[in-house]
Order: sequence, then C-alpha cells, then structure tokens
Amino acid sequence: MSFFNRNKTFKPSKSHKSDKRKTLSNFAQKTLATLGSGSMENAVKLPPGEVLNEWLAVNTVDFFNEISMLYGTVSEFCTKESCPVMSAGDDYTYRWMDGVRVKKPIEVTAREYVDLLLTWVESQLNDEAIFPIAVDGVFPKNFHAVVKKIFTRYFRVYAHIYHSHLPKITSVGAEAHLNSCFKHFICFVHEFKLIEDKELEPLKQIIQNFMGKKEERKE
Repeated sequence: MSFFNRNKTFKPSKSHKSDKRKTLSNFAQKTLATLGSGSMENAVKLPPGEVLNEWLAVNTVDFFNEISMLYGTVSEFCTKESCPVMSAGDDYTYRWMDGVRVKKPIEVTAREYVDLLLTWVESQLNDEAIFPIAVDGVFPKNFHAVVKKIFTRYFRVYAHIYHSHLPKITSVGAEAHLNSCFKHFICFVHEFKLIEDKELEPLKQIIQNFMGKKEERKE
C-alpha cells in the first residue's frame, strides 16, 4: 500500500547483527506471509527448538522497524500544533523519562516523545551487554524486564496513532494495513505477556475485537 512506504521511516531501519537473528527474522516474515492475519496467534509462537531470548530480541528489532515505518508515514501530520502532548485520547497522556538523561517525567510533544522513545530503544539495541551479538553471548538477568518496558512504550505509539491519526489513515485507505500490523504486535504481546493489562486500556476495545472470544473469556 503506497501510503505505508517502507522507505519512509521515522528512524533508519535497524538490521540484525547476527546470521542467527537474520534467519529467525526471515522465518517470522515468511510465517506471517504464509499463515496470514487470520492465524497470527500461531505465527508469533516461539519456533520449535529456538531460545526464547533470541526470539524476543529478533522481534524487538523487527517491531522497532515496523513502528518506525508506521509513525514515519503520519509524522508530517503529527505537529506541535496538532499533538502538543503525547496522548491516547483525552484520558491518557504520556510524559517522557528514561531514568538516565531525563530522571523526572517531562511533558513533550507527541513527535518529540516518539523521537526520544525510538532513540532510547536504539541505544539499548546497540548495547551488547543487553542484546548480545555473539553466538555464545549471555543475555542479562533482567532481559525480560527490559523487553517488557520497550514493548510497553511501543504500544504507546500505536495508541497515539489510533487516537490522533486514524482519520488520515482511513482517508487514504490504509486502515487495514495498520490493523494488520497492530494485530501482529498485540498477538506477540499476549503470547509472551509483555504488557500489563492496565497499559493496554487505551485500545482495549480494538484489542478485544482482534482477539475475539479468547479475550472475552479472559475477562
């Protein structure tokens, strides 16, 4: 779909730095293409014989690229005037803090927030102490906590796009593509329990629609 131009990313695409992860990423893409959106819950499952941390690492990069592409296509409409704060509707506003450079939450525009978020994620992806490249590399003990925090913030970009930019996306006929990307994301999140339920509230109805009866039984 022309509106979602994969060359128009908000941040440069990240490549996988090991052959193993390139292979896993290619496997994931082929599985998605083969199964389609109707079987996305199966597509996100850990491949047989693979290491969970490697699968999480691969998908952390792939979703970085996906979200950078999605936001890149609407970023010109996400201005200081239209989106003075990072929000997901009237009830949810996100302030930025990384615990290092910014130790107290600050209010920034939505565009600034996404820029800070993706820069923060990229710095962690480049840190071999967190995302080891070597075949025999050891993931840190807090790796799952790091990934959960990253995915929680990834979600906020989706929430902002849906609440603030969906009319534009719908007007160019790209809503189906956005929905497909988000369904993939939320199926992965549910499979590995990466985001707390309270964080998902801004898009609760959309998630219930995607997950169908499975989500209803959970409640």
